Amino acid sequence: MAESLSDYALIKQSGNKSGVIKKVGVVGGGSMGQEISIEVSKAGMDVILVDLTPERLTQIEAFIGEQIDAIINHWGMTVSEKKAIMSRIKYTTDFKDLADCHFVIECINTNTISSNINERKEVFKKIEEVVPLETIIATNASTVLIADLSIVLQHPERSIGLHFISPVNVVPLLEVNKCVITSPESVNLVEKFAKMLKKQIIHVTASPGNISTRLIIPLINEACELLMEGVGTVSDIDNTLVQGFGMQMGPFALADKIGLDKLMKWMEGLYDEFGDKKYKTSPIIKRMVRANLFGKRVGEGFYIYKNGKRIAKKGTLLNLGKEDI
Repeated sequence: MAESLSDYALIKQSGNKSGVIKKVGVVGGGSMGQEISIEVSKAGMDVILVDLTPERLTQIEAFIGEQIDAIINHWGMTVSEKKAIMSRIKYTTDFKDLADCHFVIECINTNTISSNINERKEVFKKIEEVVPLETIIATNASTVLIADLSIVLQHPERSIGLHFISPVNVVPLLEVNKCVITSPESVNLVEKFAKMLKKQIIHVTASPGNISTRLIIPLINEACELLMEGVGTVSDIDNTLVQGFGMQMGPFALADKIGLDKLMKWMEGLYDEFGDKKYKTSPIIKRMVRANLFGKRVGEGFYIYKNGKRIAKKGTLLNLGKEDI
């Protein structure tokens, strides 16, 4: 195989010998990429956020500003803190700008329901081409096994699953999913990173879905089953878990928040991996995805969302695909 000058680049040889984390790359500026970027910057680290086009990056910067404004409105941050956070986030379409990052987190999303593992592999390869040998290459994917991504790397021992749970600024947990080839040095650096973010690590060993997603999927599927049987309404089922068991939100509100299209992708991934019907996508979710009723971000899912409020739909199951209130 032909050698290139990049094989001898200083950046490849210098690396992060001290284990200090000063700059973090985030590839993919969707909702999770935005939340992670805010949290990392808030902890004092510089962020390089990579996405496809300058126009998309302009939108992402605006969305990040809006998210921070929402935190400020709930007395969770000051205006001066917002300025500092925004100043530490740099936006780019060029992977080469990740060259001096100590940590890179892949969190891309695609508009397809099918698995995007091939796209994630391509991102992993692009990251490895430009970063030092000591840089951690992580994924925020919830249902992809890190071993399936790291197979494309020349140095797979520095790859790891790093699953943030939304809302990232509120949830104090960080699921760290390693496989047999993940090096102890990589795990140590991840633990240091988690401390900087003030997150508690939940260690997960080689399981797609981590702990959180594998528990959430059967819950939402069973809620759909209750709904289709006519046992209770969307609000009844949600309120039972919120009021009765202290959950922040019920399974249907949670499904709307995640996005039914994203949820369906998780379900298909877990079902393909385990073949267990508890992970198989509920027919009602499939029907709603076909109707583009993805949930909160589009204004309608199991609930209707208007003016920042969640509104229960009236009527029977047949009305779930209609804005009828």
